[in-house]
Amino acid sequence: MRSTWLGVVVGFAFTSAVAPAWAGTLQGRVAVVEKDGRPATDLADAVVWVEGPKPPSRSRPAGATVSMKSKAFVPRVTVVNQGASVEFPNLDSIFHNVFSVSGENRFDLDLYKKPKSASKVFEHQGIVRIYCNIHPQMSGFVIVRDNPYWAKVGADGRYSIADVPAGAWVVKAWHERAGESAQNAQVEDKGTLELSFTLDASKYKRAPHKNKFGKDYAVGEKY
Repeated sequence: MRSTWLGVVVGFAFTSAVAPAWAGTLQGRVAVVEKDGRPATDLADAVVWVEGPKPPSRSRPAGATVSMKSKAFVPRVTVVNQGASVEFPNLDSIFHNVFSVSGENRFDLDLYKKPKSASKVFEHQGIVRIYCNIHPQMSGFVIVRDNPYWAKVGADGRYSIADVPAGAWVVKAWHERAGESAQNAQVEDKGTLELSFTLDASKYKRAPHKNKFGKDYAVGEKY
């Protein structure tokens, strides 16, 4: 079941989930620092998750949709739980070919265009980089988690994760240009823990990726 808090999408991506008997709330703010100390403006692409707690029993992972529109993946960053299906509809009148070479989550949906769609079930935890084999400027992420205790950060940098099982956990914040940052957290029953992160993206350099065959893209489509 999903809920919102100050415009933040909270990561309860399991349907029929039951809140743990002893649980608290984790909330805070994420900041991303660019070159020259400038604050990043795309904070909604950051994700916070809790490592360690087991998922609720008898739960079913909810699916998600990542559209291909105007030669971009929308949303650029999507979070799901293991076993969830992600639908990739093509909303453009041109061909796209979604693929990933990210370890056990690698896949290839081949060519199709509007109004067709295809899907992928993500069975393995991790950060999955997705691309289009036709358009090198198209890139995005599907983050696969092993429990529902995660949140996408709001545009204002705030996040909130409710019903986190009480206990000592590792909490991580991630952003494409800054990578991961981790902190230890002690979640108390019926308590609210404030935990904030500052991520350093000042040294990020964009590098071109290869197509699904491990080759350079043909001349014509530019980043």
